Amino acid sequence: MMDWLHGTWAIFEKDVRLELRSRYAINSLLMFVLASMPLIIFALDRNNIGMREQSALLWIIILFSAAVGLGRSFISEQERGTVLLLQLNTRPSMVYAGKLLFNILLILSVNITALFAFMFFLQLSVKIPGLLIVTLLLGAIGLAGATTLLAALIARSSNQGALLPVLLFPILIPLLISVVHATQTALDENSNWNAASEDLKVLIGFAGVTITTSVLLFDYVWND
Repeated sequence: MMDWLHGTWAIFEKDVRLELRSRYAINSLLMFVLASMPLIIFALDRNNIGMREQSALLWIIILFSAAVGLGRSFISEQERGTVLLLQLNTRPSMVYAGKLLFNILLILSVNITALFAFMFFLQLSVKIPGLLIVTLLLGAIGLAGATTLLAALIARSSNQGALLPVLLFPILIPLLISVVHATQTALDENSNWNAASEDLKVLIGFAGVTITTSVLLFDYVWND
């Protein structure tokens, strides 16, 4: 177990160091979020946007930014020629876990940036901060769980750029519905934690199913 944890942490630390050096993924994600905000402000009357619309716009931006930036988590390994090195020196589960932690970190940074941008530009008022934090965390875990395996699949495809959104969006429909409703509940001053209990259960179940399925299938994707 200690060897497995050490290998997982080594892959996560490697990706963090490379990202801090190149800043490719984080810049792509954050620029997409920040560039989307002026479009929303000019296209909509921010004084007449309801809580449901605010929640939906927040998560649509997060979803599209993830599709833009997270697809390169395995493509970068192909470009640097480090796939064979990882296959020889680590177990597939280490690779998946390390990449999953890195993607969760990236998505959380996007979630925080998008939330503060919405609060600043649209005067978003959060009534239940704890519920919103839990929703952002569970949404990030579920999104990263679904994206990491798909990123490994498209890294072996010749049409790498367009495949991730096509494969990702149908899978994320249950996640998107639940995070939007839970976020709307967190913004509503007349709601409470109980109103979002079913959505939180769906998010926990979605994250558990996607990560468990990815762990079971990743060996075949990584080695074949």
